[in-house]
Amino acid sequence: MSTHAHSTAAEGHIGWFEHTVAGIAGSIERAVFTEEHARKPGWLQGVDPRAKMGMFVVLVLAAGLANSLLVLALLYAAILAAARASRVPFDFFVRRVWVGIPFFAGVVIIPSIFFATGPRLFDLTLGPLHIAPAIAGLLGAVVFVARVGVSVSLAVLLVLTTQWADVLKSLQALRVPQIFILLLSMTYRYIFLFLHAMNSLFEARKSRMVGRTDGAEHRRWITGSMMSLLNRSFKMSNDVYSAMMARGFTGRIHTYQTYRMTPPDWLAVALALGLAVGAGLLGRVIA
Repeated sequence: MSTHAHSTAAEGHIGWFEHTVAGIAGSIERAVFTEEHARKPGWLQGVDPRAKMGMFVVLVLAAGLANSLLVLALLYAAILAAARASRVPFDFFVRRVWVGIPFFAGVVIIPSIFFATGPRLFDLTLGPLHIAPAIAGLLGAVVFVARVGVSVSLAVLLVLTTQWADVLKSLQALRVPQIFILLLSMTYRYIFLFLHAMNSLFEARKSRMVGRTDGAEHRRWITGSMMSLLNRSFKMSNDVYSAMMARGFTGRIHTYQTYRMTPPDWLAVALALGLAVGAGLLGRVIA
């Protein structure tokens, strides 16, 4: 019985390592797959990145100011149409946004459901616990979740249809502080390197596992691996910064791409502005 229990525990640890490695590899593959979408010959892929950034800002503001589910539904329908025209897979796009948004946004908004004033959906008492959600609070929570979902969908669509270097240059055109752009650039570039390093650590650990190991040994290995990655990241950051300074880095990012706004780009911006203004007017009429 004891031998079987130890064997089961060892198999459980091995399965946990396998799932962790698979998760890391999946993260890398999803990131690479995202860049593939940005290279497809779609509608948004052909729009100037600066125009796309302007469209994104305008529509996010429109979604953030919308208080009507109908307005938010129309905005989301326009986003889905743009994703379709840009050849972004429908299920991939929708799943990427709505898998976690309802949960995380719901956690934030749940208290307001019970503290809002007005009529109650039901009134339930379970011992010392009194549950009485307000109808106005529930409607407000639904609008809040929809607003967050539309805004995140816009951000995901922007990233899916724009290469990361173009996103950074668009931020530069909008006069975003250089230090912020630099941090984003370095984080995006080196996160993949450390994901590969973590993947290598897990693979090396798995190839050396012989016999049974206990939980204490696994905890020591995980702690040591975290410290090793942390020390490696600090050392690499210093080395990279020294190399950049040695090559004349002055704090400003330079890119080889040059952009020119064309009539289709201006038309796309005008379309986004018209959609935002129409959403605002419709929201005022409904209210």
